[in-house]
Amino acid sequence: MNTLVITGTDTGVGKTIFAAGLTAALGASYWKPVQAGLDEATDSEVVASLSQCQVLPETYRLRRPASPHLSAENMGTEINLARLSLPRVDGPLIVEGAGGVMVPLTRDAFYLDLFAQWQAPVILVARTALGTINHTALSLAALRRAGCPVVGVVFNGAPEPDVEQTIVEMCAVRHLGRLSPIQNLTHASLLRAFDAIDLTSIRSAL
Repeated sequence: MNTLVITGTDTGVGKTIFAAGLTAALGASYWKPVQAGLDEATDSEVVASLSQCQVLPETYRLRRPASPHLSAENMGTEINLARLSLPRVDGPLIVEGAGGVMVPLTRDAFYLDLFAQWQAPVILVARTALGTINHTALSLAALRRAGCPVVGVVFNGAPEPDVEQTIVEMCAVRHLGRLSPIQNLTHASLLRAFDAIDLTSIRSAL
């Protein structure tokens, strides 16, 4: 399988920036199956700009910035999981979820259910801020319970070595590196930041 799924412990943890950098570092294609919120730059637009790689169109583009199931209902529709099969591309494919693993896609299904269906390796993006141990442990437990193969955790934020090591040890998960805050975010600066990411372990999961 040539697909990697990027999910997070919550909304705003840095999934899209990490996905953009990973897409660029691997020379991959990127796909965001469901985009909820169209008023600002979409995740696909951000990744296209930062990665300078192929970005596939979203299957669902929903106007309201909310949980996908609510945003779809706001437009009088419902997300059909059968339409969210992994696309075939040449080379690696980076797929980004929305929010955390338990974000609802419909009234009957979470993103986690889609990840379990895909059976693609998952990278979890976590903050280093207060509360991350709980959020990361819960997310990893949910992924593993659903049978999703977990590659490891990427941290985003200022260094917190004790916190990061606690997660690695107590959750028995691989530390894939940490992205420090990037003041001037560009394609070049993002790739430089990826010197801190364990691309060898990530590539071995493809």
